[in-house]
Amino acid sequence: MTGTVRPAFYALAPGGWRDYLTLLHPPYTLWHLSYVAIGAALAPHFRAGILGLALLAFFLGMGVAAHALDELHGRPLATRIGHRTLLALAGASLSGAAAIGVVVAARTNLWLLAFVAVGVFIAVAYNLELFGGRFHGDPWFALAWGAFPVLATYFAAAQTIRIEAVLASVFAALLSHAQRRLSTPVRLARRRVTSVSGRIELTDGTSLAITRDTLTEEAERALQAVAAAMVALALALVLLRVT
Repeated sequence: MTGTVRPAFYALAPGGWRDYLTLLHPPYTLWHLSYVAIGAALAPHFRAGILGLALLAFFLGMGVAAHALDELHGRPLATRIGHRTLLALAGASLSGAAAIGVVVAARTNLWLLAFVAVGVFIAVAYNLELFGGRFHGDPWFALAWGAFPVLATYFAAAQTIRIEAVLASVFAALLSHAQRRLSTPVRLARRRVTSVSGRIELTDGTSLAITRDTLTEEAERALQAVAAAMVALALALVLLRVT
């Protein structure tokens, strides 16, 4: 981190409990947990228990484990959490997520184990950039963080995949791709750029200074708005099914 520039708009001052909250990437974790809720809400029969377990499993696997592995690989959030602590968080959380998936599979459909295996593999391979980063990048982010939560939760509740689940997964993948495209230049500006200079000349003869804020502010506002919108949509769909 350069000077007082935070590595993310949601990052708190480094140290203590603040590092663990920053590690969760709260707006993005809530955003992607919304896909879990959407998958459960679209199933022919709404199963609140499946939704609760899926939310817990994805929070552990994606919100905690994947982000701990990501921080372990390059320290993008510049937290002070120790190497061993990050490994322990990742291992315990990913094991917990997998255990939930196995229990649900045993009680519903053993084909769910395929989703569990894929989830564990992607969490590790994507965030540690294994195999030369072959499973890291925009397409994999869209599939793993967007389409996968929708399909896995829908299957856990419905024990099949129907066209509405496929279309919802396409929606989630495209929206996650948009998230990635918006956040990539923001991360660059916040984490790797040391100085910004230049001006934008307007047709009326005035000019605007180019600063780090001009490179990040509007994209981050858009990301915050879409994250909030996704949570609202997920809550609306769940409430529709329970009332």
